[in-house]
Amino acid sequence: MADLLRYRDDDAHDEPAVTLDSFLGQSNATAVRIESGEDARILLPHLDRLSLVEVSFPKFRDGRGYSSARILREAGYTGELRAQGDVLVDQIPLMRRCGFDSFAPEAPVDETVLAASLARYDHVYQAAADPAVPVWKRRHG
Repeated sequence: MADLLRYRDDDAHDEPAVTLDSFLGQSNATAVRIESGEDARILLPHLDRLSLVEVSFPKFRDGRGYSSARILREAGYTGELRAQGDVLVDQIPLMRRCGFDSFAPEAPVDETVLAASLARYDHVYQAAADPAVPVWKRRHG
């Protein structure tokens, strides 16, 4: 696995993430991994005990993890939300808008390309899980 990219001030969670089934079957786990196709809403009653939710991206074209992130953030989850797997540099800005604040890509990410990607757009056009205000709302209140 390539280096972990984090956009958080706290320490990285070092407990390995367990599968969703394992998490639901035990009371002491604080890190869970959601595979593509698993329903993140199952975690909603347990958000208070979670420190890390790792969302699997088995292929870059599988976008179900974006929905998982937004569901969790909109439900009030404030812990680390990590995208793991086939995460490409051009997806990271969009993943951050959905609520991801940590990334574990399988392939190395060029830091210069990532910085340019994150700085590319000054305005957003739709609401998301991040605090960015859409440009239409700035214009019209």
